[in-house]
Amino acid sequence: MSQLSQHHYQHCEAYRRLLDSRPFDFASAAHTEQFPVAARLFKDLALTSIQSNDVFRQMRSSGTSGQASKITLDGESAKRQSQVLVKILQSWLGKQRRPMLLIDAPSTVKKAGAMTARAAGLQGLSFFGRHHCYALNENMELDIEKVRDFFSKYGKQPVLIFGFTFIVWQTFIQALAQQNINFDFADAILIHGGGWKKMQDQAVTDGIFKASIYKTLGNVSVHDYYGMVEQTGTIYMQCEKGFLHTPVWSDVLIRSPQDLSLLEHGEAGLIQVNSVLPTSYPGHCILTEDLGTVFGEDDCECGRLGKYFKVHGRVPKAQVKGCSDTFS
Repeated sequence: MSQLSQHHYQHCEAYRRLLDSRPFDFASAAHTEQFPVAARLFKDLALTSIQSNDVFRQMRSSGTSGQASKITLDGESAKRQSQVLVKILQSWLGKQRRPMLLIDAPSTVKKAGAMTARAAGLQGLSFFGRHHCYALNENMELDIEKVRDFFSKYGKQPVLIFGFTFIVWQTFIQALAQQNINFDFADAILIHGGGWKKMQDQAVTDGIFKASIYKTLGNVSVHDYYGMVEQTGTIYMQCEKGFLHTPVWSDVLIRSPQDLSLLEHGEAGLIQVNSVLPTSYPGHCILTEDLGTVFGEDDCECGRLGKYFKVHGRVPKAQVKGCSDTFS
């Protein structure tokens, strides 16, 4: 982490000026004491550590309120992020590709311009499936005939379902319920993420969401995940006990909203996410606007190692953002 801070200090002028604005000693900075960059600064500043002719892809956040975050990737960074995403998901899904139902419209991935976080999520997860079927039409409405056809072909096989939380809830689960349609998948995994602000506004908890999935779709293992465009490639998957887990390439710290001091396990505060992946932009150490709690490390009842935590929601009055918040 210290080496990454030095790398970005040398190659990104805006990051260098941020660090120069306060005392910072590279030689003594342990990884837990890194200077975090506020996530919203990626909306306002050109935080890049590469030259314009080295830009392989530009990512942008999906939020519609205010300016989008802009993340620049060179080819090496993009490759590294893809490799790590594969490793993380293989540890949960295995290496066998499953028939895949995507709860979105095909046009989401095909839109021109810089790739959005939502499109990147769909594209990234699609590598783990085969016989892809988009459950929504171009108007983001349920295409029930496509879903019925998918179920008739693969409903008795292991399948993978993916979508962003609020879109899964509103355009898929609620639409099926309104038409009194249920499916009985024999062995399905649903991976979903983002959009909990709107879910909370509708008083839909994680428990209510999962209960509706089981009632509507049958034998489905449901896993939420936490991630952000500022650290594409790193996601924190939810285990069977309801905790998010930190992969080995990253770390989660909790800071006091009052003075940004580091908090102990069990204390709620601002989530800081660290990652060893970003070299094309200073996204290795980010202070989010999300509140959360780390509950422990290496001793989760699910048996998986690493820190495990929960996200409680956004800081009051924080700018709404997120993959699912683009859809109303």
